[in-house]
Amino acid sequence: MTQMESISNPYLYETLKMMVGQAIVVQTEKNIQQGVLISILPDHIVLAISRTPFFISIEEIVWVTLAASKK
Repeated sequence: MTQMESISNPYLYETLKMMVGQAIVVQTEKNIQQGVLISILPDHIVLAISRTPFFISIEEIVWVTLAASKK
């Protein structure tokens, strides 16, 4: 069980928990990444980009949104 006091941004954490398994776009302090959110932990997320896991610190996230679906 996660201690909410140890999470730097509990609102972002809760929002990201609802997005696990979905394609998302993440703006960090350095760049934009797009992939499937495969895991959310108190201090970072794991984003699968071309089947490769990328670990992104929650503190570096500026914004996040669902990726536009391809038609």
